Amino acid sequence: MALLAYHASHEQFSPSHLLQLAIQAEQAGFDAIHSSDHFNPWSHRQGHSGFSFAWVASALQATRLPVSMICTPGQRYHPAIVAQAIATLGEMYPGRYTVELGSGEALNECITGDGWPDKKERNQRLLDSAQAIRSLLNGQTLTRRGPVTMQHARLWSLPDTPVPLFCAAISAETAGWSGRWADGLITTSGTVTELQEKMEAWAANGGSGKPVYVQYSFSFAPTRQEAIDAAYDQWRSNLVERDQLADLRTTEDFDNLTADLDRDTVASKIPLITGMDELFEKVDEIRATGVELISLHNVNRNHEEFIREFGRVKKTLSPS
Repeated sequence: MALLAYHASHEQFSPSHLLQLAIQAEQAGFDAIHSSDHFNPWSHRQGHSGFSFAWVASALQATRLPVSMICTPGQRYHPAIVAQAIATLGEMYPGRYTVELGSGEALNECITGDGWPDKKERNQRLLDSAQAIRSLLNGQTLTRRGPVTMQHARLWSLPDTPVPLFCAAISAETAGWSGRWADGLITTSGTVTELQEKMEAWAANGGSGKPVYVQYSFSFAPTRQEAIDAAYDQWRSNLVERDQLADLRTTEDFDNLTADLDRDTVASKIPLITGMDELFEKVDEIRATGVELISLHNVNRNHEEFIREFGRVKKTLSPS
């Protein structure tokens, strides 16, 4: 049965607040924690962006849950440093840490002052980075040139238990492309049909038998209007086209582009959940596709109540 993860949204909470939410999530019966990774938030209204690697170490220490996180190697993070961070967390918390490598967004990566490659080049950089990270985690010493340059790079503290390197993919095309090199896939849910298309592309191109994680985003509140208002405040900035999501460079860009979105548009694009029965029905639909983990992201800031209600209802459910 698919694990249910609490999605820790660094864009929306301070690191200390988010750590307390993760602890509450474990107490409420969540099976895992999934962490975003941002330098900038999507909107000024969100207002946060802690350093994920530092926070994940704290979450692993403060809870007993497995923790996974998104990471983009190759620009903001040099792949050798990513490999060192992965190895350190894997050595300290064996079997509990998974990293999901993605091609990233300009919002976070362009802080380096470098240019922003097109999708094809970003995917190649991701592949080169993933291969280098895997080689370092396997104990190799690397000297290489190209998109990923290293000189006599070696990890001296290695985990006894390998850390899985997943790929983060939004489209079926990228899911299929990553099937041959990634240990697993994380993607967004969309409709069940869209999810199945991505899973089929993944399985047909080398991913068969490997785990698939999915993130399901929604707005939870006691009433539909409260769910709409909260989503409108916190997540309308994310309702841009896929290419824009990757290519917009500043928080202001996202806020400006979505300034004229109305509540009806938000309500049509973000699932609105007013009761845990609705949420668990959706969870069952996603579970039926065969995924191994579902990361639940309440896109508003009403997380204490969300976690409390999740725990209350989960205790009443018989294992299936």
